[in-house]
Amino acid sequence: MGAVAQNALEVARFGGLETGEEPSQHLVVAQTRTHRLLRYLTDAPEGDTGSPVVLVPPLMLTSDVYDVAPATSAVRILRELGKDPWVVDFGAPERQEGGLERTLADHVLAVSAAVDEVRKRTKRRVHLAGYSQGGMFCYQAAAYRRSKGLASLIAFGSPVDTRGVIPFGLPEEVVARAAGTLLERTFGRQAVPAWLSRTGFRLLDPVKAVRQQIDFVMALHDREALLPRERQRRFLQGEGFVAWPGPALAEFMRQFVVHNRMLSGGFVIEDRLVTLADITCPVLVYVGEVDEIAPPAAVRPIARAAPRAEVFERPLRAGHFGLVVGSQASTTTWPEVAAWVAHVDDDAPLPDGVVPSTGEQPDGDGRPALPARAGHGLGLATQVGVGAARSVARTATGTIDTMRAVSAEALVALPRLARMEQVRPRTRISLGSLLDEQAERAPEGILFLFEDRAHTHERAKHRVDSVVKGLLSQGVRQGEHVGVLMAMRPSALVTVAALNRLGAVAVLLRPDGSVPLEAELGGVTRIVADPEHMERAQCAGVPVLVLGGGAAPRDLGDEVFDLERIDPESVELPGWYRANPGRARDLAFILFTGEGERTRVNRITNRRWALSAFGTASAATLGDGDTVYVVTPVYHPSALLTGLGGAIAGGSRIAMAASFDPTTFWDEVRRYGVTVASYTWTMLREIEQAPPHPGERHHPVRLFIGSGMPLGLWRRVEERFAPARVLEFYASPQGEAILVNVSGKKRGAGGRPLPGSAEVRIAEWDLEEGRLATGRNGFARRCEAGGTGMLLARLDPSAAAAAEAPLRGVFARDDAWVSTGDLFRRDEDGELWLVDPLSGLVRTSRGFVPTRPARAVLEDLDAVDLAVAYGVRTGTGSAEKLVAAVTLRAGHDLDAAELTEALLALDPPLRPAAVRIVDRIPVTTWYRPVLIELRKAGLKADGDRLLRLNARETAYTERSAAGARTAAQATA
Repeated sequence: MGAVAQNALEVARFGGLETGEEPSQHLVVAQTRTHRLLRYLTDAPEGDTGSPVVLVPPLMLTSDVYDVAPATSAVRILRELGKDPWVVDFGAPERQEGGLERTLADHVLAVSAAVDEVRKRTKRRVHLAGYSQGGMFCYQAAAYRRSKGLASLIAFGSPVDTRGVIPFGLPEEVVARAAGTLLERTFGRQAVPAWLSRTGFRLLDPVKAVRQQIDFVMALHDREALLPRERQRRFLQGEGFVAWPGPALAEFMRQFVVHNRMLSGGFVIEDRLVTLADITCPVLVYVGEVDEIAPPAAVRPIARAAPRAEVFERPLRAGHFGLVVGSQASTTTWPEVAAWVAHVDDDAPLPDGVVPSTGEQPDGDGRPALPARAGHGLGLATQVGVGAARSVARTATGTIDTMRAVSAEALVALPRLARMEQVRPRTRISLGSLLDEQAERAPEGILFLFEDRAHTHERAKHRVDSVVKGLLSQGVRQGEHVGVLMAMRPSALVTVAALNRLGAVAVLLRPDGSVPLEAELGGVTRIVADPEHMERAQCAGVPVLVLGGGAAPRDLGDEVFDLERIDPESVELPGWYRANPGRARDLAFILFTGEGERTRVNRITNRRWALSAFGTASAATLGDGDTVYVVTPVYHPSALLTGLGGAIAGGSRIAMAASFDPTTFWDEVRRYGVTVASYTWTMLREIEQAPPHPGERHHPVRLFIGSGMPLGLWRRVEERFAPARVLEFYASPQGEAILVNVSGKKRGAGGRPLPGSAEVRIAEWDLEEGRLATGRNGFARRCEAGGTGMLLARLDPSAAAAAEAPLRGVFARDDAWVSTGDLFRRDEDGELWLVDPLSGLVRTSRGFVPTRPARAVLEDLDAVDLAVAYGVRTGTGSAEKLVAAVTLRAGHDLDAAELTEALLALDPPLRPAAVRIVDRIPVTTWYRPVLIELRKAGLKADGDRLLRLNARETAYTERSAAGARTAAQATA
């Protein structure tokens, strides 16, 4: 009893028992404001210190975690096994000047600096090892360095997929949103003190913590039994914990908990974009099979996040702390680490128990190994009472049922759909106002990513406001039509946003179109161009302003004005100026489609842009954890309305690229952390046909969104890049009809109207007269399922007055509709299918024929790469023949029998008179097939294969080039 009292008194006075143990000897080799670099002394001869191993602690623990006690000291064991141990010591931030203001980047850069210092002193590559969050720092520093100077990475219980830590199977979106709220209200403002870190650590396994306390008290009589574990107990009771700096914790939560960017990529270190996919050195990860803090499902995905690295794993039946401290760590972990270093450096055998990692759970479901964890916890739970365990189980079950009843998608989509419903003609809403909302809500949040750099909302807002002042200084006024002629770059987005914020109309000119024609059709008074398109802009005969290319002195000539020369601070705002004056009914953008005499003008109001933007964000469930890859030029409807619009409405990051390059696509996806990639038409052909890329494995893309994708390409994209899906949109050239094929089950379908967009109906259309077909009562006749007619979009009564040429009294008195100019049909399930635009119909001797049915059949053939259909005039009359042209996939062929079998499924009028097999089909800069050259060629083969439909329309037969020329001459 006396020994108990004496030992208890010593614990009360000094916090623990005096063990007489001394820390391992070390030198402070380097020191900065954020860290010290410690080198642990070795008895090896000079110049023979062994391979350097740099150990990194987590933020909440001191560096003593690697030297808790002599018997379990990682640095002593490594030193005894001939390695050269170094430790990065972040100190106790609460006791250091500026320590609580440290950011996440400070710690990552400190680790990178330590690697450089060790390399300089040892002249050897470094093995970088970290425990828990220290391992995450190692991953991040290695990615930041792109593995330069690293021999290998070793991580102990370091999460990569933070969604693998979510308990009870709760919906990821719900947990992420809750974490985001907690971040904004708590962690972003203050540090987490050491006592709270200690308490949180213990609460993650409270039963074990209580049991350890009881075991200690019960053994107070036996000092000799307590001494070997006393340093470890004191470390965990409080001495080993330090504060988490508030900024570092907030950034950690935002990037890696809320947005899970360790797995997806695209995290930011000092404005530079970083991805674990850039890690190329070997990786060894220790997995605690009963780790409650970093379960296996959170740790193993490093193999998916770093596809270029050779990743190995070592499963241990240990908890989080037991991986690096304790008897198992002494006998297994650290000796194996030394053996791993020898394997990498000296080709020694791989340690026993270390196996290649696939990144998946052994049972293949990707979730934590619940039976192992539950069994481990059950043994502890029985010691504190079955009744308490049952109570917890009932509460957890009820919580799961409640949370699963709430759709995560609905939580995201409903507020947006409600806002869409509230948009009225006089509602003040615009692209510029939404950007301002985002900047006010999250000024330090990322708006767009370009050339491996991140740009915050605050910085982007300052740039947009500066351009507004520059435009005002040149006399641009609200409502003025200003041309924009730019490639896809930040300046293009800034210019469009500035014009919208000013209240002017942005007329988006196409570099490969007729600039003078489009400038005239758009009523342009001046053009803003980037330096590359300055000369083309001058062809329009209006004043040209140049933006982009930096503010360095340059001579652009006397014909243009350089907006970069203007000092925004010296511009006095006119009295009439008001930021974001645009109302929903106001014209905001003018876009162009078609070519030559088929050029069509599309006028986009703020309302229509907002409907498309919110509709895209809702259909794609875009949130602030998404990064949308936008390479389509801003002058294309898909970019403005879907890619950029959806990202802005969803609060997502925008990853911009000046051009689409299939050789760098997957590198950019990984570096930017792209989760949604936009496309137009055939853009994805090149990555679908490219050889496998390392970044393609376990890629983070969940959706490809856009319009116009051919059926065959759609199928091949989903097969190759699964589980990513294609989300196809249709936005009417006129009116506010927005369709989306959400399920993707019917490839090629336009889908259904997006909630919040205009009501649509299909009405019979008189092709000869070019108007609606009406019944005896004068009202239009609705098409039944399967019938083809004009897609009409209903106008809100309050917006009808502002619409151009609305159709009134269509189905009822005083109703108002807009013709989209596109023919549609509705199937038995209610899905809408685009048949053809009116401008695409071919007038044959049998009447008007759509081109899409033939094209769809050809696109679906496995041998076909691209397919188009068009009209060719073969005689002196006005009638044309329907002709198709296809290119073939590499290694595939298409014979007459296969073509006949496919096309004879169509009704005779829809079958093309001939099919040309060509080497290439030209496409525009936004990847839409161009038909001018093919139309001019007519039925001439000239080196191409030509398959013609016979006179009985029962089979296709192949003609030689000479035969085709003879037939064409005979027809003429």
